[in-house]
Amino acid sequence: MEVLVHYATSNITPQQTLKEVSVTSNVLQKKGPCNFLVFGLGRDSLLWSTLNHGGRTVFLEEDESWIRMVTKERPGLEVYHVGYDTKVSDADELLKLGLQEECTSVTDPRESGCRLSLKGLPDQIYEVQWDLIMVDAPTGYHENAPGRMTAIYTTGLMARNRKDGGSTDVFVHDVNRAVEDKYSMAFLCEWYMKQQEGRLRHFTIPSQRTNLGSFCP
Repeated sequence: MEVLVHYATSNITPQQTLKEVSVTSNVLQKKGPCNFLVFGLGRDSLLWSTLNHGGRTVFLEEDESWIRMVTKERPGLEVYHVGYDTKVSDADELLKLGLQEECTSVTDPRESGCRLSLKGLPDQIYEVQWDLIMVDAPTGYHENAPGRMTAIYTTGLMARNRKDGGSTDVFVHDVNRAVEDKYSMAFLCEWYMKQQEGRLRHFTIPSQRTNLGSFCP
């Protein structure tokens, strides 16, 4: 009820369209309550947390001032700051590196030799078995922005390294942009894509810990 009141009385609407939100919402209805990791703290964060009522929803955000502002208003949200050392202008070079052997080995992201692997997240982020992961950050709309290259790659690696043998539903927003388009297909794999609605792609990635093969079928 809280989330309905919030959006009914606010001039701010979620960053995704209703049809895009419905893709993730439908999966949450089947899997929830569950573990849901979201790259990005946005206007839709309360929505995701509420849709996963009874589960654990964690947000990773690059902007510390924005974290302070949002958590002051919504102290119940679980949010962690994360830093990025890439730029959108690096995307083509990093994509080539990502196809090399050290980047196609399934391992804990903290132990990966791949430059695309995010190694500085809180330890608990690597240790939780995430049922859903949403990539809607970091900033990626200009050349000097960090871009979502490492977020997308690391998401794919965490899904493949899942210890319980289950699968992870992954959602990437803004696939109308080059980085989100190319990286989601390269590291989440077209074979694993279940649906695209507007600017949102949905992938279901199985664990590969006990069945090591190619990164993509």
